[in-house]
Amino acid sequence: MVNLKRFILDELIKWKESKYRKPLILKGERQIGKTYILKQFGKENYEDVAYFNFDNDEDLYNLFENTKNPKRILEQLVFIHGKAIKPEKTLIIFDEIQECPNALNSLKYFYEEANSYHIVCAGSLLGIRLSHTSFPVGKVDFLNMYPMTFNEFLIADNCENLVEYMKSINSIEKIPDIFFNQLEEKLKAYFIIGGMPEAVQIWINEKDIELVNQVQDNILKAYESDFSKHTQNSEANKISLIWNSIPSQLAKENKKFLYQTIKEGARAREYESALNWLNDANLIYKIYNVTKTDFPLKAYNDLSSFKIYLNDIGLLRKMANLDSRIVVEGNRLFEEFKGAFTENYVLNMLNSTFNSIPNYFTYDRHEIDFIIQYKNKIIPMEVKSNKSTNNISLTRYNEKYNNDLGIRFSMNNLSKDGKIINIPLFLIEYIEKSILQHNKLRLQ
Repeated sequence: MVNLKRFILDELIKWKESKYRKPLILKGERQIGKTYILKQFGKENYEDVAYFNFDNDEDLYNLFENTKNPKRILEQLVFIHGKAIKPEKTLIIFDEIQECPNALNSLKYFYEEANSYHIVCAGSLLGIRLSHTSFPVGKVDFLNMYPMTFNEFLIADNCENLVEYMKSINSIEKIPDIFFNQLEEKLKAYFIIGGMPEAVQIWINEKDIELVNQVQDNILKAYESDFSKHTQNSEANKISLIWNSIPSQLAKENKKFLYQTIKEGARAREYESALNWLNDANLIYKIYNVTKTDFPLKAYNDLSSFKIYLNDIGLLRKMANLDSRIVVEGNRLFEEFKGAFTENYVLNMLNSTFNSIPNYFTYDRHEIDFIIQYKNKIIPMEVKSNKSTNNISLTRYNEKYNNDLGIRFSMNNLSKDGKIINIPLFLIEYIEKSILQHNKLRLQ
């Protein structure tokens, strides 16, 4: 079995070594490898791992029902674990912790009374539970986990040389064809496979797209099963309708979310809670239009105008029933959806890179696909699914708002044209280096 290296391990090590460490909640959708990575982290950085799963374990559940005292809880956990649980030496993992609200609440007492014990928590629908649970601010640490990025996919596929090459790029200049062509081909594969660890694992082991399709189909079915398992029937139906409308929402020219696309006559007040459920479950990303591009950007969210994207590009391909050959070879019937498909990928990479959801912006009948606040800059971004060099929206934005930097993601080579940097789609995870290089050149 291929060892799937995840960059989040570095963040977990920082958490372990921090003198301000609190019990950690690892957030993210189901089947992205949260349990796997926590066990790996424990194995590599602690003497022992004490793993507890709250899914259908009544005895474990009752333990937290009967007491909130960390000392008494730890005494009982030792009996379940079968050996000593040592401060700073044993990693305690609470899995599927959303099934036990009392265990969630106990974390504040562990922080206040037993902070020498290292505790990490995960759960498949933890975001849902947290949205309905009163949780003491400042008593826990949070860390977001996402599907595997393109770079993580490359490492799994034994292409670490390509990752090292991208890391080495320190100037805005043409990437040699020998690297560019390889990265372009690998990106096409990532568009098909996506970043769900099981799908990546199957692809690396077998190189069989049908097996990948089966894995992705099973994941999508598991998501749908969660709709009915964790909500009432009426709400589950609404969630399912929204979920299945996503390809249609993205196929529209402006991609703005419309409730009428879900069902004729559908209204926001009927479906808002169902939409929030999907968002809290990390299955979709909701990005808002901003009315103004000033600091702080989030203060100008137009809550009535937004788009939704899927958590993983591979799952979007499967949900839209796109044959892998269409993605690799192209097809004129695919061209209209290709833009939205590529936008979804860019959104996924921006989200994992900055750990923040971007916005979009409309002005004078133009639209900026994504706009982010980065340090002291607000940066507009356009996405092109091919080698287009059309900069109309970016150019006019820069002129109107006296902006000194715009970014175009496309399959053109790395280059700089005045105030606009073209970044190849496979290089998004290194966008910060391009921004800093631009600033350096501007100051010279």
